[in-house]
Amino acid sequence: MSPTTVALAILLLGVLALVGIAVRAYSKTAQKLFLPVSLIAGFIALIVGPQVLGRLGGWLGWDGLTEGGLFGAEVMSVWSEIPGLLISVVFAALFLGSAIPSPKRAVTLLGPQLSLGFTFASGQYVIGMLLAVLILVPLFNVSPMFGALIEIGFEGGHGTAAGMAPVMTELGFEEGGDLALVMATVGILSGVIVGVIAVNWAARRGHSETLDVKSNQDPEIAQGFYHRDQPSGGAQTVRSESLDTLTLHIGIIAVAIIIGQGILSGLQAVEQWLWADSIEIFAYVPLFPLAMLGGVIIQLVADKTGLANLIDRGTMERIQGLALDTLIIAALATLSLDAIANNIGPFAILAIAGIAWNVFVLFFLAPRFIQSYWFERGIADFGQSMGVTATGLLLLRMADPKQESPAYEAFGYKQLAFEPFFGGGLVTAASIPLIVQLGPYPLLIVMAVVLVGSILTGLFYFGKRDTFVVKSMR
Repeated sequence: MSPTTVALAILLLGVLALVGIAVRAYSKTAQKLFLPVSLIAGFIALIVGPQVLGRLGGWLGWDGLTEGGLFGAEVMSVWSEIPGLLISVVFAALFLGSAIPSPKRAVTLLGPQLSLGFTFASGQYVIGMLLAVLILVPLFNVSPMFGALIEIGFEGGHGTAAGMAPVMTELGFEEGGDLALVMATVGILSGVIVGVIAVNWAARRGHSETLDVKSNQDPEIAQGFYHRDQPSGGAQTVRSESLDTLTLHIGIIAVAIIIGQGILSGLQAVEQWLWADSIEIFAYVPLFPLAMLGGVIIQLVADKTGLANLIDRGTMERIQGLALDTLIIAALATLSLDAIANNIGPFAILAIAGIAWNVFVLFFLAPRFIQSYWFERGIADFGQSMGVTATGLLLLRMADPKQESPAYEAFGYKQLAFEPFFGGGLVTAASIPLIVQLGPYPLLIVMAVVLVGSILTGLFYFGKRDTFVVKSMR
């Protein structure tokens, strides 16, 4: 594959992003659903790629479109490799530029938020694994790995789904990556639709303390543009005559990924030395959760040495956003529709059960875990558990447009204690290898324990102390 083909494939992703933002700006349907541009662009690429246009061309005798659709087979080959590479960039930048709070402070201030987040995530595993062992495996003869798809797709989102695809393929679940991507798409769409309905319901019924019925009807949010009060994309932390700030931050992310690779290689070496003959887990763990740990290590060192001012959070978010948008477009463009058609029954059961669980947690458990501003703080976790962090922040902005509640602070710090484990963290990365090595029941039991513990602490400990916590934060 020539360098020219690689460059062309990357340029075409940028063109698709421009087409997607034009669709978002002029399509009322896309605006009402708050569809991310990367999702729109990815679906456009899927339609004009080999899965739709290519097949249509084959039926009509246009053989030139069969292998790669409008883009060609070589471009599609480049795109298929991009998600597995960029997901490490996304996770390496996750905590860079943010002060790492002590675990004691996180637990003291954000106990209800953590309980709610762990309830969403562990419940997705419990529901999925129960359905797998009781219904899906016996009736549809699918792999037990099906049970992990809800958390990988819903809580993890498109990035995690794409990042886990090589692991699932290596372990014999070839269709798992495509199914996880579609699960992520279902999660984002249903999360936004249910979330918008929930915001309007909360405003009308008085369950929100910060908004009225019209507060979420902001055309600026709907179109996806800033027409006023444009925020800064990042601060200059080094002088341009020395080095461009963007170059510095890309270098920091590179070091974080290298540290992650070193940690992963070390863990794999220890595993091979001690217990690989009986069980192998780290041999199949992908790089991206360890790249995230590498970023945390760099940030901790920067905080301790007084160099934290060199790392700008806004610049990290721009790099992270570029990688994530590119990843999603490429992943959706190379999606296999055969995987969905061949597994529509068990997939539909999992998706419906996952949506039902998340809705139950939002409306029944969240007001019992969180005494003050329960809706604002709950809707953010609901959005994240149905898609990605951006979905949660989108719904939170609709529910609390003037940032009058402690929801933003609670949600932000909660991420620091939550992301290392779920939504692409260590638990997500290890779930598929654990199911293959030990069977579905150990993971089911562990997640059931986490779920019960999260519910009990949310109801009887953190929830009772929440009023005090909120007052201390204000």
